[in-house]
Amino acid sequence: MKVVIPLVLVLLALAPRGEAQIGCGRVVSYLNPCIPYVTGSGPLGQCCGGVKGLYGAAKTTADRQSVCGCLKNLAQAYSAYIGKAASLPRQCGVSIPYAISPSTDCSKVK
Repeated sequence: MKVVIPLVLVLLALAPRGEAQIGCGRVVSYLNPCIPYVTGSGPLGQCCGGVKGLYGAAKTTADRQSVCGCLKNLAQAYSAYIGKAASLPRQCGVSIPYAISPSTDCSKVK
């Protein structure tokens, strides 16, 4: 739980601005079940439901860019967990057109 509060604050502070309907707070809500797995303290469990729900909700380019920006900020803030976090889409059977990485250019996401 120590990871969740700073994570939410970082993501909200660094959230991309624009027309997106999905902000970083919503991204965190979807991915909250993934925290135990990503931090090494639990199984994958309910995480894939959140991953699939998030990518299903990101219907517009603005939403996809916003989600990308939130994930990029997460990767920057919590680089120790990037390996497991970046593998979540693949493990959950979700195809995304970008890498979850601090160097991703989210403006190119369509």
